[in-house]
Amino acid sequence: MSQFHLQESAPDTTPKVKEQPRKNAIPVPFSYYPSDDGTDHNLLILLHGLGAFQWYKSFDQLGDMIENPNPTPALELMKKVIDHLVQDLHWSLNQIHLFGFAQGGSVAAEYALLRWREQLRGQEAGASPPATSFGSLVTVSGSLISYPTIANLSPTPTLVVYRSAPAEDALQPTAVRAFKKGFQSVSEAKLGGNRSGMPASKEEWEPIMKFWSEKLSRRKMDGLYEVMSGMST
Repeated sequence: MSQFHLQESAPDTTPKVKEQPRKNAIPVPFSYYPSDDGTDHNLLILLHGLGAFQWYKSFDQLGDMIENPNPTPALELMKKVIDHLVQDLHWSLNQIHLFGFAQGGSVAAEYALLRWREQLRGQEAGASPPATSFGSLVTVSGSLISYPTIANLSPTPTLVVYRSAPAEDALQPTAVRAFKKGFQSVSEAKLGGNRSGMPASKEEWEPIMKFWSEKLSRRKMDGLYEVMSGMST
């Protein structure tokens, strides 16, 4: 005979309304938009692609693309931003969602892995609490710069959106597979190769919106109970 059990959900202890990020703590231009409903529970960070600005040195002295760029400056910047959000503004890491296009997608993915590795090292040394991950990661036409070789994969849910050839920003199958060497849960969304750039139609945005609908969380409040079913013994 089936039995039902009620388990009270632990309420969210982070502030319902978060402070706005401080310009003196983030040394690059940015825009911040709080939630329309007054509950700041999910924070989506958007990282642009290569254009008027670059996240790290991308061209050599002859103007050619650098084949193996060093993303360290961008990763150091991301650390400042995330530390400010978590330590000063009381965002939980799993409330923060990363979205990047092209070079921005590469930076988002590389930093998600770097943050995870740093937490694991701190945990092993007994100097940090249990490791946590970002709420989600979406990279559009942005591949990993490194090739992950970690045994304990990052639990950050990841969606890799990419175009097929002959699009200029098409990703090779090996680039897509590399994400599965660093992340536990990797979904793919393949777009048409007749154009390049960001998703530009309802159909192209649909897999991203579906992914977010599954990964964005809701704030837990007092008085909520989870109904659990089980078989009697």
